[in-house]
Amino acid sequence: MKLNQSKIVDCTIRDGGLVNNWDFSIEFVQKLYAGLNEAGVDYMEIGYKNSPKLLKGAEQAGPWRFLDDEFLRKVIPQKGFTKLSALVDIGRVDENDIPNRSESMIDLIRVACYIKDVDKALQLIQTFHDRGYETTLNIMALSNVMENELVEAFEMIKDSAVDIVYIVDSYGSLDHKDITFLVEKFQTHLPNKRLGIHAHNNLQLAFSNTLIASEKGVELLDASVYGMGRAAGNCPTELLVSQLKNTQYKLRPVLDVIEQLMIPLREKEEWGYIIPYMITGTLDEHPRSAMALRASDAKDKSVDFYDKLMTPEVTFDQK
Repeated sequence: MKLNQSKIVDCTIRDGGLVNNWDFSIEFVQKLYAGLNEAGVDYMEIGYKNSPKLLKGAEQAGPWRFLDDEFLRKVIPQKGFTKLSALVDIGRVDENDIPNRSESMIDLIRVACYIKDVDKALQLIQTFHDRGYETTLNIMALSNVMENELVEAFEMIKDSAVDIVYIVDSYGSLDHKDITFLVEKFQTHLPNKRLGIHAHNNLQLAFSNTLIASEKGVELLDASVYGMGRAAGNCPTELLVSQLKNTQYKLRPVLDVIEQLMIPLREKEEWGYIIPYMITGTLDEHPRSAMALRASDAKDKSVDFYDKLMTPEVTFDQK
């Protein structure tokens, strides 16, 4: 039986950090890494590698928001099978803050950008490639990208140094037909590039969309344990581990992580399929308005929230 080509990138700390301002203890991250390593998960995205000087409010965030290699060596003194990944955002990273891979704990650097900044992202990626890292380009909010913009981006991407190009469903609004269309479009225009997918769960489609992408040859599959991620969260790691065919993944270590770490955390923090996030997903919008609603006294007033989003001339109250 031919082994599945898919590789899981667990984003619990990086994307989940958007839920709790990256307030994970060192022990939490160590236990998570140990569990993912035992489960055979290929990558753990342990945070952002952005530069604190380029971001407001940096001092309020946990250490996983601005990863430091010396700090990482203390957290994970001995890497196992599971490689480490970090994400950077265009305009939020100083490339001089990124050492050569030989001096770093990080194996994979992923560059996130909107379609208008693909050229800037590819310049960064060339720098990281030259420093020895595996690289990905994550084009965010693809559901809002015009096809001609995408084709223009493909022209820049096809001859670039990037290893893997991501299909990112930032608003959790895509369905199986959209995923099939996008995967085939990317494969047609970028036949020499490997592909990845990052799916959000606003419409409870993150898992099925990820499976469809995998079956069509997409290699890197983003997920997070117990689905932890911004707003509606991501494709759950435990589902991929248990359902991907012809792989060597082990479910029990992930269940152990959920029991020890994620169940207690879920009692303090909120993420996952919740009606306001479903509404923004249905309308193909960023979930920030739904996140603001859930942080207010009117957090369960979904009908009023829906009416406001559906009535452009009505504005939200200014605080």
